Amino acid sequence: MIAVFSKYKQAFILGLQSNLVYRWNFLARGLFSLLHLAAAFILWGAIFTVKPTIGGFNLAQTITYFVTLIILQFFIGAFNEDYQISEEIRNGLINQFLLKPINYYLYRFSVFVAARLVSGALVLIPLIFISPWIGSYLVFPHDMWRLLCAIPAMAMAAIIQFSIAYCFGMLSFWFLEIQGFVILSMAVETALGGQAFPLDLMPKAIFNIAQYLPFFYQMYFPAAIITGRIGPELITQGFMIQAFWVVVLLCTSQLLWVRGLKRHTAVGG
Repeated sequence: MIAVFSKYKQAFILGLQSNLVYRWNFLARGLFSLLHLAAAFILWGAIFTVKPTIGGFNLAQTITYFVTLIILQFFIGAFNEDYQISEEIRNGLINQFLLKPINYYLYRFSVFVAARLVSGALVLIPLIFISPWIGSYLVFPHDMWRLLCAIPAMAMAAIIQFSIAYCFGMLSFWFLEIQGFVILSMAVETALGGQAFPLDLMPKAIFNIAQYLPFFYQMYFPAAIITGRIGPELITQGFMIQAFWVVVLLCTSQLLWVRGLKRHTAVGG
């Protein structure tokens, strides 16, 4: 067990070092995210001038949601892991992992965690810088249990995020280009993952359907827990569904890996 942990610890350290080399890229991406936040201020500020509350939430609570969403995106969001995996498959770099006692999923996940720690820490810099201007809009609930619930929700959300990206990367065993699949997934995730607007503002029927899809648990679920947009009953139900999707995606990842390797060796890769 110690040897296994040490093996992936080294992968994590290497991922940390390689991502620190590109720290300015992450910082620039963090600065760019402030434009998204500014757009949210302008759009929702205009909406709330017409109506003081929407769906039971005011402007400050809505801005708090989007700030939380930005932080979560950098700490648990999958950026380009699917393309990196695809590149290793198409270029034959995947072969080195076939000759070593290394689980490719765990290796890539270790690198993913390292990258998210770097990007998450760097996005806090511009947010701290603008905190004097947005501080009055941040109204987080004072319930400590929400933070305790948010930790496992974030952990499972990260696994879901990475596993979906991993599965798309695995498609390179069958397709030369995966960009179309990734773009389609991003579009659906933006709409049903709460990145365009809080999902609780959708019609109740659509919201109820979204609760059973994995996109709901990528960003919206942990963000809604932290910002108080969902109650204890929905959180309990959400944990069970989120755990279900973690298992399904882990199994799907393994299945695609096994089936993909059969095709890979068949063509002499």
